[in-house]
Amino acid sequence: MVGTLSACGSSDGSQEAGDSKTVTLVSHDSWAASEDVIAAFEKESGYQVRVLKDGDAGQAVNKAVLTKDNPQGDVFFGVDNTLLSRALDNGLFQPYEAKGSERIKAEYRADQDKHRVTPVDTGDICVNYDKKYFADHKIEPPRSFDDLVEPQYKNLLVTENAASSSPGLGFLLGTAAKYGDDGWEGYWKKLKANGVKVVDGWEQAYNEEFSGSSSGKKAKGDRPLVVSYASSPPAEVLYADPKPTAAPTGVAEGTCFRQVEYAGLLSNAKNTKGGKAFLDFLISERFQQDMPLNMFVYPVTEGAQVPPEFAKYGPQAKDPETMDPAKIADHRDQWVKSWTSLVLK
Repeated sequence: MVGTLSACGSSDGSQEAGDSKTVTLVSHDSWAASEDVIAAFEKESGYQVRVLKDGDAGQAVNKAVLTKDNPQGDVFFGVDNTLLSRALDNGLFQPYEAKGSERIKAEYRADQDKHRVTPVDTGDICVNYDKKYFADHKIEPPRSFDDLVEPQYKNLLVTENAASSSPGLGFLLGTAAKYGDDGWEGYWKKLKANGVKVVDGWEQAYNEEFSGSSSGKKAKGDRPLVVSYASSPPAEVLYADPKPTAAPTGVAEGTCFRQVEYAGLLSNAKNTKGGKAFLDFLISERFQQDMPLNMFVYPVTEGAQVPPEFAKYGPQAKDPETMDPAKIADHRDQWVKSWTSLVLK
């Protein structure tokens, strides 16, 4: 299901995606950029930008794969390290080494022999907690994966479906990295016995079920633990009116999994020249420094500055779980299948 089709900047939407003056970006629903930053790209490049938002990251990637022979746009943004091999193995992207890619930090690079994707941002998938709930109940909030299966946290956690949601899959991979091939299923049995709730995607988990978010409070969410991002607390501060002096939510740092998001020039893109210009733009200093307060992610290029309020309320995890992309490629589908049988049935 298509989420949003919108023209950004000065485009009036009258041009087709194949028009050489228009470049079309396909992304997940979390895409966001400042209007003046997009307008500057449009002015300098001569291209109008159209954005097609296509649901959760997992959904958007799957649809892009299915439509690769006749793609919806020129550039896809939002495939992360948990799903990267699915995109590459299905020939979703054509090679292009973006201008300025030498500034991308080494730890975020991937597919260096073929340059089919360009790293754009990074963040940490982590359990967030509702500070007020734990203060009111005089319970210490959880700090680690191990804590989440303890009796005091029974029926408190909501997570996303690992088969359909990027943060849900990232959380599953975090447990596989922590407990190993032979231990993660036993961990999830304990988590299920401790009352973990699974919903379809992040929007539902964070904005409806989680008691700590502003939207969750309005929806009368009753789960004080949610799988979200280390950068979610600054969003709760920056969007609040009046702004609180401290974030109402916290991060259990021992539950984090490092995520990297990539963009690529779609195979069979109609406007390859415009798509290449847009990929160059995504790793420019202007866009990299614009991302934190729009998509609540960290830049991947050397020298890009992070706004102080973002760094204060949403610092990167110091020691997140990570996993080699090759291992994710080898095990992801079987892990998700086993997880589905174990947790959802």
